[in-house]
Amino acid sequence: MFYHLFEYLKSITDFPGAGLMQYISVRAVCASLLSIILSLVFGKKIIRLLQRRQIGEEIRDLGLEGQMQKKGTPTMGGIIILISILTPILLFCDLTNFYVLLLILSLVWLGGLGFVDDYIKVYKKDKNGLSEKKKLAGQIGLGLVIGFAVLLHDGLATSPDTTIPFVKNHELDYGIFSPFSGTAGDIFTWAIYIIIIILVITACSNASNLTDGMDGLTTGISAIVGTALGVLAYLSGNINDAGYLNIMYIPGTGEITIVFAAFVGALIGFLWYNSYPAQVFMGDTGSLALGGIIGVAAILIKKELLIPILCGVFFVESLSVIIQRIYFKYTKKKYGEGRRVFKMTPLHHHFQKEGVEAIIKKPTVALPEAKIVVRFWIVSILLAVITIITLKIR
Repeated sequence: MFYHLFEYLKSITDFPGAGLMQYISVRAVCASLLSIILSLVFGKKIIRLLQRRQIGEEIRDLGLEGQMQKKGTPTMGGIIILISILTPILLFCDLTNFYVLLLILSLVWLGGLGFVDDYIKVYKKDKNGLSEKKKLAGQIGLGLVIGFAVLLHDGLATSPDTTIPFVKNHELDYGIFSPFSGTAGDIFTWAIYIIIIILVITACSNASNLTDGMDGLTTGISAIVGTALGVLAYLSGNINDAGYLNIMYIPGTGEITIVFAAFVGALIGFLWYNSYPAQVFMGDTGSLALGGIIGVAAILIKKELLIPILCGVFFVESLSVIIQRIYFKYTKKKYGEGRRVFKMTPLHHHFQKEGVEAIIKKPTVALPEAKIVVRFWIVSILLAVITIITLKIR
């Protein structure tokens, strides 16, 4: 709104500061500061509202230290994050920008999906929440919408190609996987690209959700990943920086920087209440939306192949669950008794658990929750730095 208002004022009059909102850096700083203030101010009010309505987390006893003390902690705090991100976006972004509109859609779509899941858990007292099939259907649905929106949008930025790390020209055209040529080849290429879009969005959304098991863990990691994505979006959308770094120039993606400035600001403010010991949990309302928007943004700036590095913690958390399930089923079928690779999954709980027989025994002593969270943040910072460095490694 402010962006469009200043553009209008600039067209009819010339006053000092009329062109201020043209600068992405100015609008990004404004969006970040506003999102921090909103999450701090409204966060307190929303937490009190959740407490009055007795919207608390139901905790299963998994034998983890300090776990049962979390029972009754307000959940659905993702509402705080969504409000604190969307408000600055509406105020400071160019609302005619294709990428901004898709990111707003993704936030609302996955935030709504997570809200329904949390609502079922809290109000209907069904601890399973939304079924996995329905949740997956919602994520796939968004992937299809994003995929076809990219397909039908004209422009260089919506071609079926991407950035590939450690390669001289940094570009990969998905058309190389097509065995056909001509129209059939184009259709096959876009089908591959849309499938990849669906996989990235679904994987990121679910990985964020799995990681959300400790106070401040997903919040901190998402803020770090969001910072790196904001930098990558800015570089990709600036013709001079893209040329200097020899990376793909994607016109219009600079606006994504403002979205992620609001994203990071909202998470910093939310961390005030979500850090150990947490006063509020984000619930699926927050975790599904955070992972989803990370995946969508990576696709839009054509950095989806960097996701395993940038979101390495999310990736390993998900992988630990998959490995544990496969190995447990295999050993149960072979030996009649299920065996474990990790003491407990997702991976962050492995470091909390004691007295469980598993292939990976270390650490032998359970680590405090706060220490695990901070160490995962440190790993995430290192991965974010490595991701940005890959732009110059060929």
